[in-house]
Amino acid sequence: MAQILIVDDEEKIRLILQLMLVAAGHQVFEAESGGAALAVLEREAVDLVISDMRMEGGDGLGLLAAIRERELGCPLIFITAFATLDSAVEALRLGAADYLVKPFAEKDVLLAVERALGVRRLLAENIRLRREAAGEPASGIFVSPPMRKVHELALKVAASEATVLVTGESGTGKEVVARLIHQASGRRHNRFVAVNCAAIAPNLIEAELFGHERGAFTGADKARAGKFEFAGEGTLFLDEIGELPVEAQAKLLRAIQEKSVQRVGGNEEVPIRCRLLCATNKDLPRLVGEGLFREDLYYRLAVFPIHLPPLRERRQDIAPLVRHCLEKLSGRPVEGEILTPAAQKLLGEYPWPGNIRELFNAVERAMILKGGATPLSSDDFSYLGGAAPAPAGEELFRLPAAGIDYEELQRSIVRQSLELTAGNQSAAARLLRVSRARFRTLLGLLEGEGGEPQARTIQVHRIFIGRKRDEG
Repeated sequence: MAQILIVDDEEKIRLILQLMLVAAGHQVFEAESGGAALAVLEREAVDLVISDMRMEGGDGLGLLAAIRERELGCPLIFITAFATLDSAVEALRLGAADYLVKPFAEKDVLLAVERALGVRRLLAENIRLRREAAGEPASGIFVSPPMRKVHELALKVAASEATVLVTGESGTGKEVVARLIHQASGRRHNRFVAVNCAAIAPNLIEAELFGHERGAFTGADKARAGKFEFAGEGTLFLDEIGELPVEAQAKLLRAIQEKSVQRVGGNEEVPIRCRLLCATNKDLPRLVGEGLFREDLYYRLAVFPIHLPPLRERRQDIAPLVRHCLEKLSGRPVEGEILTPAAQKLLGEYPWPGNIRELFNAVERAMILKGGATPLSSDDFSYLGGAAPAPAGEELFRLPAAGIDYEELQRSIVRQSLELTAGNQSAAARLLRVSRARFRTLLGLLEGEGGEPQARTIQVHRIFIGRKRDEG
């Protein structure tokens, strides 16, 4: 479902379009002039505008110009009864998504709407990239102090031609940083070519990077440029550089030093003009020590290293990242609360071994189950297993210092597990690592319903998550 604004000074046209679009499952807003349309656009998250080209109180071209100037990110379809070739060319030249002539058929309107909604995501991405290139932090990515520092370093190195090595665990957003450097550099109007070195067979990596001549190997029926050539005067991003075979490392080193490559099966030197950015989740200095990565290549790549901390070390980024993910999924700004307090606590305590990639997958799954509604609750993330293990040296549950009364201890632990999971009994049972039926028995103790002491039945050591061994 999309939110669509109809702008026309004829009530009859607005009514016809409204009936068509509502029947197709869209939500519709109406305005009778360009000024009224802008007021709606300021108030509502509109995905698409359908506007008459000629109206009293301002024409459609003026509305289109205002939308572009304010970077609202919604495409516009023009409708008009005065169709001429010049007016159609002018509308499309100024950025209109489509052009319909009155009287229009319902199928033509719906087809134009479907095409324009596909354009909307591209417009939003274009605006985001231009804002990043102008120095604005990407939403939800550069919030915490460590990531603010990353953002600052990326913008500084973008102005140079230095080779950058971005390091960090898988899923921390290394390619996002590489794209930020590209967009903030003087090469932003040229290609950004990303290559995953781990996804290319070792016997094909040289042909993929440096190209090949016709007949160089079986199946090479024509000459082909490699990624270094294809990138032109843009940026070549080599992801998972630590997976590069040792044989290819020597040729990459030579390409960096000589600013040229030889295609596989060829003799001519082909000059390269692209900038090189690399990323890895490997410990390259360790690989150098083990003889698995060339030391001279490492120093060539790590001219300007940037390290991305894992998500568990920058937990204040989690809520903004969730908002960023929701906006990316919906294609529009998300207003209001996006997470309940219990959901914020659960996500903040989960260790996120998959980092941002795992977080985005969790949010997308929650949105599918929720039907797109917000705020997301702890129940929407219950499959994560309740709260995460406490950090080293800390205790998830508060334990009495001495004189343990096991029945009272059980009541305390059950009470705290409910607090930690915001009253979600299934999550609390998973947190205590007991069955749902067993948890109901424990809950009976908490509610004062009787029952014999359970001191020997519960394996208390399984519940003392995070407790130091010498305190046992």
